[in-house]
Amino acid sequence: MSATPATTPITLPFLDLQPIYQRSKPEIDAALARVAGSGWFLLGKELSAFESAWADYCGVPHAAGVANGLDALHLALLALGVGPGDEVIVPSNTYIATWLAVSQCGAKPVPVEPDPATFNLDPARVEAAITPATRVLLPVHLYGQPADMDALMALAARHGLKVLDDCAQAHAARYKGRRVGGLADVSAWSFYPGKNLGAMGDGGGVSTGDAALIERIKVLRNYGSRIKYHNEIKGFNSRLDEIQAAVLSAKLPALDPATDERRQIAARLLDGLAGLDLQLPHVPDWADPAWHLFVVRHADRDGLQARLAQRGIGTLIHYPVAPHLQPAYAELGYGPGDFPIAEAIHREVLSLPLWPGMSEAQVEQLIAALRASV
Repeated sequence: MSATPATTPITLPFLDLQPIYQRSKPEIDAALARVAGSGWFLLGKELSAFESAWADYCGVPHAAGVANGLDALHLALLALGVGPGDEVIVPSNTYIATWLAVSQCGAKPVPVEPDPATFNLDPARVEAAITPATRVLLPVHLYGQPADMDALMALAARHGLKVLDDCAQAHAARYKGRRVGGLADVSAWSFYPGKNLGAMGDGGGVSTGDAALIERIKVLRNYGSRIKYHNEIKGFNSRLDEIQAAVLSAKLPALDPATDERRQIAARLLDGLAGLDLQLPHVPDWADPAWHLFVVRHADRDGLQARLAQRGIGTLIHYPVAPHLQPAYAELGYGPGDFPIAEAIHREVLSLPLWPGMSEAQVEQLIAALRASV
């Protein structure tokens, strides 16, 4: 991601995690002390407790913690049977981790353009990309905005495919009244510190209603082993440690109130920025976003970012380069113009400050700076 240009001092940061910590400080500090005193740091009762709580929160029977969000995607794909020669449909505009997980399985990511209004995978375009090699649809709930899951699940059912949704930015989002995390065959999560539910280090997880699938993921995450030193398959070392699990359990009760605050701030921004020469987030009637990010779009994005920095506003770009134009995917042979919707999005989007704990004065500062900068 691209950081705010260094100009004048930033008086409104893009993100401040301290208010989030302070709200759950007694619970977090107690959790850290509890783990430190336990002498048990991997695959223990803290992880089991968080997995149970997270599954309940997502409205599914099963969850498993893994080391990070990329591993969550990778291991979920492997558990679904994805391997060399297979294809997985991915958004053309997303963070590269979505594509990397497919590549790590030896499979091919097949990009499909998004709906220009929501920036999420467009079901109308997905069907044309399905081939006999397609195994999985991998939508992303980008910026915390739910993708149109009913349409994607119906499409997958017609073609005998599985659906893995990338929920890395969608903690507490709802789709048609249902929580994200229980809408697909399996859902992958990131608990990176900056996420709406963030650990104090890397962390990830999966949630699903499929008992056999979660068991495969648990074996894969632990060297391919159910019993220590007995390895059934070639697995990985990808475990959510006891410290991170305990911290996540401590922070989970504050997730819904914090998300309500995010929604209130987003509503204030949508109202305060209305009428500007700025594409604001579009929210379908059936979506209740988590507002992990508040992303606007402007033809002179870089200029707007610089002008905001001059007014002390911190911003980020999620993300400056589309995956198909990254050197890492040069072997796929894509070039500029192959995915014009994604390229325009990556060229024009700018993420504005939005976090629980922003004061009304800070929200007004942001609105005033934008109205003076656009």
